[in-house]
Amino acid sequence: MSAEYLRLGVNIDHVATVRNARGGVYPDPIRAAKIAEQAGADGITAHLREDRRHITDADIDGLMAALSVPLNFEMAATDEMQKIALRHKPHAVCIVPEKREERTTEGGLEVAREENRLAHFIAPLREVGCRVSIFIAADMKQIEAAHRIGAQVIELHTGAYCDAHAEGDFATRDRELETLREMSAFAHSLGLEVHAGHGLTYDTVQPVAAFPEVVELNIGHFLIGEAIFRGLTPAIAEMRRLMDEARA
Repeated sequence: MSAEYLRLGVNIDHVATVRNARGGVYPDPIRAAKIAEQAGADGITAHLREDRRHITDADIDGLMAALSVPLNFEMAATDEMQKIALRHKPHAVCIVPEKREERTTEGGLEVAREENRLAHFIAPLREVGCRVSIFIAADMKQIEAAHRIGAQVIELHTGAYCDAHAEGDFATRDRELETLREMSAFAHSLGLEVHAGHGLTYDTVQPVAAFPEVVELNIGHFLIGEAIFRGLTPAIAEMRRLMDEARA
C-alpha cells in the first residue's frame, strides 16, 4: 500500500494575499493555479473566507472555468458558503473552522459538538455531487463524528506537528507525528479517505507522506513562499519529489 501514488493539492490562497496587499490584479491566483497544474499538482485548493481577505468570489469563478484538475473549495459551514458551493458544484468541498481574528486556520473543526447541524449542512453538498471533506484534529472523537455525519473524507491538521518541528521541540513533534499516524490508520479503518495538511514544508513532509493511509496532501503557504526564491514550478517539483521518495 505504501507505494500507491500520493496526490498533491496546491493551495493558492496566498498568491491572492500578495495581490490584495496592494490591490489590482497582480499576481493572479488563477495564473498560479494553472502553473501549479502544469507543474504536477493533482488539484488546487482555495479557501473563500467570509471576510474575503485573500481569495475572492471572482477567483472562484475563474478557477472553476480555468482548471482541468479538481478544485478543493475550502469554506466555513455558513449558509452563504453553502449557497456558493451549491452554485459552483466543485469536485470537493472541505469544511474548515473559521474565526475572523485568526491569521490562519488555527485548528480542526469541532464536529462532535455539532453533529446534527453539520450532518444537515453537508447533505445538500453531497446530493449535488461534491465530495465532502472535514478538516479536523487527529482526534478519535472528531474522526468518529465526521464518519457519523456522512463525510467521505477527513483532512488531518498537521499544524501542531509542524510547529513543534520548527520550534525544535522534537519530543512533542514525535508525539504529534505518532498521533497523526495512529489516527490516519483509524480513519482508514472506518472507510474514510484520509488527507492531511497545514504547515507542511520540505523538512516535515516526508514522515506524513509515508503514511500508507494518506492519499492526499494539501500544501500552500510554504510553496508560495518558496516560489519567491526558486519559482513556483521548481518549488512544486521539489515537494513532489520528496513526496514520491517518501512513498517509495
